[in-house]
Amino acid sequence: MMVPFTPCLCLWLGAWVSTASGLDFRYHNTVEVERYLKAVNRNYSSLTHLHSIGKSVEGRDLWVLVLGERPTEHRIGIPEFKYVGNMHGNEVVGRVMLLHLIELLTQGYLSDPLITRILNSTRVHVLPSMNPDGFEASTRNCVYSDGRFNKHGVDLNRNFPDAFERDEEEQREAEVRAVMDWLDSEPFVLSANLHGGAVVASYPYDNSNGGGELQGSSSVSPDNDVFVHLAKTYSFSHTSMQKENNCYEKGFKDGITNGFYWYPLAGGMQDYNYVWRQCLEITLELSCCKYPPETDLPGMWEANKPALLAYMQQVHLGVKGQVLDSAGAPVQNALVEVEGRRNLCPFRTDRNGEYYRLLLPGDYTFKVTAPGQESVTKTLSVPYGPDSFSALTHDFVLQRSSIGGGPDTTDPTESCTARVWNPAGSHGAALLAPRLAPLLVLTLCRLLL
Repeated sequence: MMVPFTPCLCLWLGAWVSTASGLDFRYHNTVEVERYLKAVNRNYSSLTHLHSIGKSVEGRDLWVLVLGERPTEHRIGIPEFKYVGNMHGNEVVGRVMLLHLIELLTQGYLSDPLITRILNSTRVHVLPSMNPDGFEASTRNCVYSDGRFNKHGVDLNRNFPDAFERDEEEQREAEVRAVMDWLDSEPFVLSANLHGGAVVASYPYDNSNGGGELQGSSSVSPDNDVFVHLAKTYSFSHTSMQKENNCYEKGFKDGITNGFYWYPLAGGMQDYNYVWRQCLEITLELSCCKYPPETDLPGMWEANKPALLAYMQQVHLGVKGQVLDSAGAPVQNALVEVEGRRNLCPFRTDRNGEYYRLLLPGDYTFKVTAPGQESVTKTLSVPYGPDSFSALTHDFVLQRSSIGGGPDTTDPTESCTARVWNPAGSHGAALLAPRLAPLLVLTLCRLLL
């Protein structure tokens, strides 16, 4: 009998990565991942957009699949969300989870109500592997696998600009530069990066905010309440993360930890996202083994699937809107500050005059300022957002100041550096110094996590 020639048959003949029941549970190499993403993009062309944000040291593409009702462009009022996997090449579970998440989202759109609402209200970006060179060099060992670093032997999660330590001369690796450029190109609101070697949700700061308030040996951000909520959302939606005895040591209460409390880390990606790119990001450690047996993968997917979906919904917390001038034109780089939350880099509007502030339910006083405009102060009552798949929407309208003033030509990234590296005067180092000594041994022990 003649078998019809179909794309599915062609892919099967080409050593495809799926089985009759869907994407199989194994570790797909970089060529297979690229093939899979391109096939998904072809098969779901109206729902997905595939692009490379750059290349690794060895020239492998860093592929990002974008999913949403209109995947090719940002739309006003639709928040941008991202997941990043495999930053450490030998921590491989996140890479697998994100491929299966892509399959879940594409197959569930228009048939699963939750997935449909997520993709109609959010633009979702998935980078399955930030370190494909490290993955290809990795060995299948539970703890001591090779492949953590990129081809230059650099830990990518120590290579980002640090909010609390000057490193202007630091050489950015190709993979890090690609992610930084990616963050410049999209107004991301919420993110998570997926690791392995523990089972816990870790949140900023990873390094010390010496000018802020240190509680115990935690490094507390202005949005600590939101970060705790985000971390707990994942840990309690996961089947076991919230338990305290997941791996080889005394566990973490509720399955969450402040990053600095766990171990100090300079140059980390989650602090960079939060401080400089006003994107709240947490780090998800998904497995005790960095490279667990493939037989464990189906159970890990079932454990993480509801948490991955629940976390995505949190992009709808708080308040969103635009800052407009009296003529209704968007005001770019307007400061949108919340009373009592002195962010190291103030949150600003994007090129569309948009702002997003992830906040828990409550009353908050906003102050909006822009050069040449009268400032506006207003108290808003914020409801719980994720269940409605939309944050509270509020636009601020500014009136031209009678004093005058020119346009804001300041680079937002540059304008906050003094505030970052000297957040409350010269006493930051004095606050930090007495805390570092007892943490040095812990840092060395945790260095490879």
